Amino acid sequence: MELRFVSEKTINGLSTRTDNATEMDPNKGKIGALWQTFDESVPVDYKNGERVYGVYSDYESDHTGQFNVLAGFDGTNFPSNISLEKLTIPRAKYLVFTHKGEMPQIAIDAWTEVWNYFSSGKEEYERLYTTDFEYYPNGNQIEVHIAVK
Repeated sequence: MELRFVSEKTINGLSTRTDNATEMDPNKGKIGALWQTFDESVPVDYKNGERVYGVYSDYESDHTGQFNVLAGFDGTNFPSNISLEKLTIPRAKYLVFTHKGEMPQIAIDAWTEVWNYFSSGKEEYERLYTTDFEYYPNGNQIEVHIAVK
């Protein structure tokens, strides 16, 4: 993991509201369906530098409360058949957890590392529960950015 200062970034995409308890039930989870709809609806121009983000925001409380998830991208070519929401990732300090390999396992591994770190009782940084995000630099890498004090 690595501490980074990240500049403000605008992302456009599709969102839902959920919580971790719902996501642990394969029959009720919303995030998988959100990503499937995004992948089928939004043409991301990877060859020209557009990248995909998963943004977690509007936390009700901590890891037990509800939050918004936006599956989005930093591109400017929006599909005409679907309305995208606009969200700004704020300039802030983030603890970044990076994993490489096959999807979806790298996302599972990255979030497991996040949960283990922030529940260890030995964490050096305090999680803010403001805006966190996943950044996908390519198809086999994830960087999970967690906002910290």
